[in-house]
Amino acid sequence: MIQNQKETTPDNTGARDTVETLNYEPVLETKRRIVDDTVIKWLAVIGIIAILTFAIALPDVAADAIGAGRTFVTEYFTWFFVLYSVLALGICAWLAFGRFGSVRLGGPHAKADYSKFAWYSMLFACGQGIGLIFWSVAEPIMLQGGSPLFEGNEANTGDGSIAWAYFHWGLTAWAMYCIVAICLAYSHFNLGKKLTFRDTVVDFFPVKSRRVVGVVVELLAILACVLGLATSFGFATLQFTFGLTSFTGIESSMPMWIGVIVAFGALTAVSVYFGISKGMKRISEINSILSIVLVVAVLIFGPLVYLASTLLQTFGVYFQNFLSMSMWSESSVAAEGIASWEDSWNGWWTVFIWCWVIAFSAFVGPFIARISKGRTIREFILGVTVVPSLIVMVWIGILGGAALYYDDTDNGAISDQVAESTESGLFAMLEYVPVVGTVLLVIATILVATYYITSLDSGVHALSSFVASAKTPSKGFRVVLVTSIAAITVALLTLGGVSVIGTVQTGTIIGAFPLAFILILMFVNLIKRLRRNETIVRLAQDQVDASSPGSAPGSEPGVPSGGAHRADDTTPDGAARE
Repeated sequence: MIQNQKETTPDNTGARDTVETLNYEPVLETKRRIVDDTVIKWLAVIGIIAILTFAIALPDVAADAIGAGRTFVTEYFTWFFVLYSVLALGICAWLAFGRFGSVRLGGPHAKADYSKFAWYSMLFACGQGIGLIFWSVAEPIMLQGGSPLFEGNEANTGDGSIAWAYFHWGLTAWAMYCIVAICLAYSHFNLGKKLTFRDTVVDFFPVKSRRVVGVVVELLAILACVLGLATSFGFATLQFTFGLTSFTGIESSMPMWIGVIVAFGALTAVSVYFGISKGMKRISEINSILSIVLVVAVLIFGPLVYLASTLLQTFGVYFQNFLSMSMWSESSVAAEGIASWEDSWNGWWTVFIWCWVIAFSAFVGPFIARISKGRTIREFILGVTVVPSLIVMVWIGILGGAALYYDDTDNGAISDQVAESTESGLFAMLEYVPVVGTVLLVIATILVATYYITSLDSGVHALSSFVASAKTPSKGFRVVLVTSIAAITVALLTLGGVSVIGTVQTGTIIGAFPLAFILILMFVNLIKRLRRNETIVRLAQDQVDASSPGSAPGSEPGVPSGGAHRADDTTPDGAARE
């Protein structure tokens, strides 16, 4: 309620108007925010229902349409995704080692909310845990017959297949997550804005168009988030039941799939209800411990000397060929054209995985931002890119290397299983590990569950901020979101089957194409905001120095003294608040 202040003299009319205006603007902004949230929420519901109905009712038509879209993106825009990945990595390096590296998220005196072990555990759990379990064996096995830059050299094809897996899941992929997260984190902790995509980009546009742009931006992020989580839920269910079958002999079936979805959903609901510190953090730390046990056991009980040699050798191959892999855009496709994305190596691999990363940035980025208050930009970027990348490379080098070794000694048995079912790769390899193979099958199956639960947990925290940004989302609301995503997964599996889940997932990933342009605007706007804030701080410091020479302490570049500050509200040209 706005309280009109009664003044006793006519000379205070201007002051009274100013007070009323200052009181009125935040209320009006909140009301607009609530209206926008409502519009976004209902448009997202309508869009999701329409997409799922189309995919389930007309599966062949939907598959053809998605295939045509994937072919179009692969044929004409492979260069764009290659450039996007290089741009993301370059900006991360510039921020980490440039003058803005010392800027602290939340202000000069902000403290980190989580220990480094908990932070790294949550980074890995929300980012690539479930993808790595799926592809850490499948990609090296599928590429061992040859891949770009390594074809024609039989002695090097195995190393090349692991090097490409390092490339697709390592430094560049994490840089693509990192740059999205740093845009969101700086906007939220240092400028006092909501943790949403629209708030990182709308001030890049004219004032009159900001609300419409904000709705469109948030809608794309929500669709990518919900459909990406739901389809990944389906594939995680299939992989989990495959793991159960590997050591129990119980055959997969629709009732088992539904039971697994319900169990995963219930565990995630409990986790989101208790919050990040009591839920997500503890499960992520369990993930880290079990992952270490799995990798160390494969190393010790597997072909130890071979794996140690493979790690060193493939690290060298990766670093030696990193620049070439980063720029590989398959120019022959641009010259000759393709009838289908299947005719392009990048269509199967780099373009597909980069689209995957961009789509998953819709929830990975906000979650990484949420848990990173108190870190400097330099610490943030090195922590989000270098440390997880090294973990990924060790994981792939040991598990993927063991798969290649056992596949070679058993005449391609693992290759045959992966060709029949990609989700079987890790479990097929673990069956060959002597002494502890069965135990590792159990651990790997548990990891499928816990890694997906943490992915869903992080996605729900991000999603709740998108659709209820005007107020703090309740615990119950987050539980409702988990239930909704589980219900979508059940509907996809029961009404459409595995093929429809694949169609919707591919459609979601190809939907990353328009999202990528929005993310590029976010990158540009971040740089603009950092420089503008640096200028504001410098001008303020000059004024202080002029009035009281030598009395004011220095400030960090890009961060106003005193912590969080809405720089966009105080720009010299009087730009309107977002």
